[in-house]
Amino acid sequence: MIKRDAQFDPETFDTVLAPALEENPQAQQFENTLRPKILDEYIGQQAIKKNLQISMDASKSRNEPLEHVLLYGPPGLGKTTLANILAKEMGVNIKITSGPALEKQGDLASILTNMKDFEVLFIDEIHRLKPAIEEVLYTAMEDYCLDLMIGKGPSARSMRLSLPRFTLIGATTKLNMLSSPLRSRFGHIFKFELYSTEDIQDILYRSSKILECELTDEAAEILARSSRQTPRIANRLLRRVRDFAAHKQASVITAEIAHETLKALGVDQLGLDRVDIELLKIIIEKFEGGPVGLNTLSAALFEEQETIEDIYEPYLLQLGFLERTSRGRIATKHAYEHLGITFISTSSLL
Repeated sequence: MIKRDAQFDPETFDTVLAPALEENPQAQQFENTLRPKILDEYIGQQAIKKNLQISMDASKSRNEPLEHVLLYGPPGLGKTTLANILAKEMGVNIKITSGPALEKQGDLASILTNMKDFEVLFIDEIHRLKPAIEEVLYTAMEDYCLDLMIGKGPSARSMRLSLPRFTLIGATTKLNMLSSPLRSRFGHIFKFELYSTEDIQDILYRSSKILECELTDEAAEILARSSRQTPRIANRLLRRVRDFAAHKQASVITAEIAHETLKALGVDQLGLDRVDIELLKIIIEKFEGGPVGLNTLSAALFEEQETIEDIYEPYLLQLGFLERTSRGRIATKHAYEHLGITFISTSSLL
């Protein structure tokens, strides 16, 4: 229930949307120039695109809003971009906010009551919604209505307010932190996969045309392999390589310039940066390859435990450079080989 003091104020509506839209206007505007605007321009995630295209066509034919969509996966894979594309393909407006920006029930109520039929509400980091706000979403998503409490004390009474038939698109990097009741109310749940090297190269070719910089095939492959299979990182590396090329007054980004840029940035051929390499070296050199507990590793690396778990470990685990055991983290033989260090077996320590 929404209490009486939860007013539907347009000023609150603008304030709630502001953090997601205006956090860094210049960076956001530049990033938007590289984002595809229609589904045909969107590279990768073929299975998701196919299913969503079918659902959009069916929704249009029935004159119904698209069912609520939940997108989850590592950051930088294009969840926000796809949400904007879905709104454009459906021919409706999109309102963008984030879980942390919705501090009270009235914030969400202000947004929902200002929407129109078929419009899209995109909530980034939806797993960070407060429980009280989630409860408001339940009836909003299922019945397109809000339950209000009018008055206080013995004279208080409930009132149900109708909402436009909207589509909620939620994005999260941590599906396990989303409550089961909220998760079950999404009609579509899609997991974003890491991109192949070929798809990343296609993204780099497209971005290089937008940025008006010529990119050789060799340079594109080098950048693609160093991008952690993530479009956002690939585009960031491309912008840095473009800067180096401009500094050298080179009209074409070559493999040599790509290598030089990555070396200056401390990024190797697999996309590992200085922190990744330092983490592996700490395990290997200071703790004899492990196992080493997360607390100890955090103190030795001067990084928060959550940062290690969420930012650095996933890619190292995917490459097979790191193992998680009940006793701690262990550097694998592949990590030794990549760093050029003689392998020491830790089997006797387990």
